Amino acid sequence: MEEKDFIPTPSPKKPRNGLKRFLTGVAGGVVGAGVILGIFYFANGLGSSNNTSGSPSAGSTQVSNVKVDSSSDITEAVEKAQDAVVSVVNLQNAQSNSDWSSIFGGGNSQSDSSDNSGALEESSEGSGVIYKVEGNTAYIVTNNHVVEGQNGLEVLLSDGSKVTAELVGTDSYTDLAVLKVDSDKVKDITPATFGDSDNLKVGETAIAIGSPLGSQYANSVTSGIISSLNRQVTSQNEEGQTVNINAIQTDAAINPGNSGGPLVNAAGQVVGINSSKIVQTESSVSVEGIGFAIPSNDVVSVINQIETSGSVSRPGLGVSMVDLANITSEQQSQFLKNLPESVTQGVVVANVTAGTPADEAGLKQYDVITKIGDTEVDTGVELQSALYKHKIGDTVKITYYRDGKEETAEAKLTMDASQLTSSASNQNQ
Repeated sequence: MEEKDFIPTPSPKKPRNGLKRFLTGVAGGVVGAGVILGIFYFANGLGSSNNTSGSPSAGSTQVSNVKVDSSSDITEAVEKAQDAVVSVVNLQNAQSNSDWSSIFGGGNSQSDSSDNSGALEESSEGSGVIYKVEGNTAYIVTNNHVVEGQNGLEVLLSDGSKVTAELVGTDSYTDLAVLKVDSDKVKDITPATFGDSDNLKVGETAIAIGSPLGSQYANSVTSGIISSLNRQVTSQNEEGQTVNINAIQTDAAINPGNSGGPLVNAAGQVVGINSSKIVQTESSVSVEGIGFAIPSNDVVSVINQIETSGSVSRPGLGVSMVDLANITSEQQSQFLKNLPESVTQGVVVANVTAGTPADEAGLKQYDVITKIGDTEVDTGVELQSALYKHKIGDTVKITYYRDGKEETAEAKLTMDASQLTSSASNQNQ
């Protein structure tokens, strides 16, 4: 299968003279439309009068008084969720030679960077959604890559007002972040509610709300369908950390700046947080309509932990894995002997690290894991997603096949995933 480029979608950093370039683009679009309309005018003979009676008709055009009921599932869903959607502005320390510095002071290119101490300027923009108001605090979920590198944060509300936001915490693994603002600033806004992403069906309505290209287009709405579920999306963030998402795929348009905004169902519930899209394959084939969102059930699990402790602690098993679907028939006959033909999906244990929960539970190399608890797992990403719904200290049942027989084991999740990564590295060394 051809490799794809997964592109996170925050608004790009604003270039100098960006407004001029934008206006040029708009002007070009207007001119192009004018040319097309001109041809249509000429082709239909509208330049000459078709009035054979000789009666004057100038100025007689009227607006029809027919009223159309434009209400639909989409408009009703948008009305429920749109007010809770915000633009998230990432502020970073101003550079000494920036355009803003020359206007508001510190414009001397020879000056020391300390001259701009405390000066912040807009670096990039994304989207977010208010999901909870509790006491004096309102909570907003967005993407981690939207707030990366921030020295300050602002939130643009649906009514156009800006408020200062504070970062509660982030999770680079799922590309999520939680912000908070003073609840008095959003007292007229009803927080969005989360729907059950496990109940989504391919083909149902999907609505993306956010700020494509930044707050200039805040609260833009695009719609489409759920294209697929459980898509494995793995990429690298700016810090080189792996982002691993068991994602919802949608053809609702997701553009730079939509990151962190909600993917909404027909009931107006948030079923995903928009995160990335494919724009081009490695062979430079352009791609349209392939966007990805973090499922709401995964989002809720992560943000609850971030609210509590500012970070996410995840349990690990202590195994390295390979998807059964990626094992050739020759490898399967050699290493996975007697595996029933009915077992076509699962996760093959490639290695077990000594002293880990997997080792203590009795898992061995070449076991094929098919369930974590009551959740079926077809891939390593699904296994991680199911495992990460548990907490350190939990005991989880693992269903697997060994020598053609289905077996179960109880694993006590005693170790943090980061500990296991370190342990496995030391063992390899």
